Amino acid sequence: MSKSRDLLEQQCCPPGALLSEPLSAATAADMAVKLKALADPVRLLLFSAIASHAGGQACVCDISVGVEVSQPTVSHHLKVLRDAGLLTSERRASWVYYAVVPDALASLAVLLGATTADTAAGVPA
Repeated sequence: MSKSRDLLEQQCCPPGALLSEPLSAATAADMAVKLKALADPVRLLLFSAIASHAGGQACVCDISVGVEVSQPTVSHHLKVLRDAGLLTSERRASWVYYAVVPDALASLAVLLGATTADTAAGVPA
């Protein structure tokens, strides 16, 4: 097992945690915030667009194409994803670039019983 995976399991939960043992109250609260943020279809589309973008980060102008909501609504959804700990943001001149927080994605994968390698390969949990 990799060093980063060991650390992740100490911070979150063991693989397949939903099936092997109850979550702690703190872990459940943290994961619920992340899952609730991703439960909205627009936020899930935005998160997916950022996660799959070349280089692992994307500008608002890159990810809002094809999303059928106004720019202020896109900004609101991105703020919800940032507040949930799923995205980071960095202002560069007049644009804001977003990136997925790797630990957040990995902890969701562990919670649901998939490794990040399984997730990247499209293997169902």
